[in-house]
Amino acid sequence: MKLTFLGTGTSCGVPVIGCQCEVCRSTDPNDKRLRCSALVETHSTRLLIDCGPDFREQILTQPFRKIDGILITHHHYDHVGGMDDLRPYCHFGDIEVYADETSARNIRHNMPYCFVENKYPGVPSINLNVARPHESFQIGDLGIMPFTVMHGTLPILAFRITEKTSQTLQTSHPLHSLTYITDLKTIATSELPYATGSDILVVNALRFTKPHHSHMLVDEAIDFIRRTKIPQTYLIHSCHDIGLHQEVNRLLPSDIQLAHDGMVVE
Repeated sequence: MKLTFLGTGTSCGVPVIGCQCEVCRSTDPNDKRLRCSALVETHSTRLLIDCGPDFREQILTQPFRKIDGILITHHHYDHVGGMDDLRPYCHFGDIEVYADETSARNIRHNMPYCFVENKYPGVPSINLNVARPHESFQIGDLGIMPFTVMHGTLPILAFRITEKTSQTLQTSHPLHSLTYITDLKTIATSELPYATGSDILVVNALRFTKPHHSHMLVDEAIDFIRRTKIPQTYLIHSCHDIGLHQEVNRLLPSDIQLAHDGMVVE
């Protein structure tokens, strides 16, 4: 299994428009953060996690081949605002999208032209599948287990993804499972077992200070990470206030890294 971070930023991205802080002025490419999204790939299967407004820019860096499924964590614009740019991928057939009932309803509301009987030629052809917490499903050779985390007061989906065959991409350190969580603030104790047991954890950490009502700070993220007992973690959904990428990674424990756009784990 191969994980590619297409974007690791918050809804504003980094640099933030109009900001002149040292992070937004940084020349280090690892300090440039598009909105959160990721690719998960095996020998035969390709999944996209979220499809935000930077999708076109992100996917142009990748080979053009079929996307077997798209997992939507929630319906906020920074996670679904790029879905119209899926049009070229309909060359391979309808796009299978998996979202909870709330997100599916909002996608239909925001993209009604994709779900009418007589579609305008060229619009994305999307099959919306309702993903329910604790009801696993399979896409190609990847097993998906959705579970619920809280984004403030909004229940959203997180995913544990497990490779079901031995046909991994060539790698000296095989990755067979991962847990992907974004926009987490709290999680019920009953949901925690669904997050555990993976090779790696991907989870959000907004910044070090200034508590936020719907996103974890770094210390909150570390507390959650220790509860999962997952051996390696990559932090995403970070804003410019978190600091310079190199300096942040010097401050973090050795088993936790601040991810960056374009980073590959396999």
